[in-house]
Amino acid sequence: MNNLLMTGPKAYLTYASSVRVGAQNGIHECKHQFAWDRWNCPDSALQLSTHKGFRSATREASFVHAISAAGVMYTLTRNCSLGDLDNCGCDSSRNGKLGGRGWLWGGCSDNVDFGERISKQYVDALETGQDSRAAVNLHNNEAGRLAVKATMKRICRCHGMSESCTMQTCWMQLSDFREIGNYLKVKHDQAQKLEMDKRRMRAGNTADNRVAMADAFGSIARTELIYLEDSPDYCAKNLSLGLPGTEGRECLQHGESLTQWERRSCRRLCHECGLRVEERRTEVVSSCNCKFHWCCTVKCENCSQVTVKHVCARRHGSHGHQRRKPRGPK
Repeated sequence: MNNLLMTGPKAYLTYASSVRVGAQNGIHECKHQFAWDRWNCPDSALQLSTHKGFRSATREASFVHAISAAGVMYTLTRNCSLGDLDNCGCDSSRNGKLGGRGWLWGGCSDNVDFGERISKQYVDALETGQDSRAAVNLHNNEAGRLAVKATMKRICRCHGMSESCTMQTCWMQLSDFREIGNYLKVKHDQAQKLEMDKRRMRAGNTADNRVAMADAFGSIARTELIYLEDSPDYCAKNLSLGLPGTEGRECLQHGESLTQWERRSCRRLCHECGLRVEERRTEVVSSCNCKFHWCCTVKCENCSQVTVKHVCARRHGSHGHQRRKPRGPK
């Protein structure tokens, strides 16, 4: 992510550490959200630079841009409220004002306007192009930042005799970042494909390009994720696209606390990609039942434990992927 830190005005380099941590948090959340999808946020997909690398504008790319921008904004906002950044603190602009019946604004609201402004300076500066792809990336960056605002919570504290709560003081607080990830995963699943007027775009006229993009973006809300290109087949390995495929991926078959999505991971990653589920057992030997003997030794027994994993493997005699039926890019 080093290229992310070398953009924007020099005045903002003081926030580079928060930007780096925020971008890493976004990627960590991406890997969590897609852990049991065919596309699992591989490292090859995490280069936001528009010069080379992550130049596709797929549904998955929309999520990477949104969660990265959200992660940077989130970390900057949190560090600002904690007093870790110079010339920045809580948002007290509404303190003392009536917020609603029985409550006033007060306390330490998280300063999302600051986080949004600095995040935009860093992340959006990566998009130097004027084409539809750059416009889509900028749109998804903004959708990520809006997700941070949309998931904020109002926290209140009661005042009055014996905690009668006749009056409350309230402030706005960031949600846990996992909630933002969940919110954007839903947006990813509902993402809209942007249909551009290709004839006008091919003409090469800058004015026509701007009009064509304005028409395409006109009906799409700023909070929604958008993409230009259909996703490739994530079942199959494709080195030119940096796609590892699902062969060798672990899936989940048993477990009490599994979600429905996790329980179906073997079908999604293996069976629907023309692979079989292979059970792999590993024996791990470790010291156990250790006892202290006077004086002065410790004697232990060797205990073995078998761990079981299920992975996607080629069917016997198969030289490639023979998928059962198409189920989309998941």
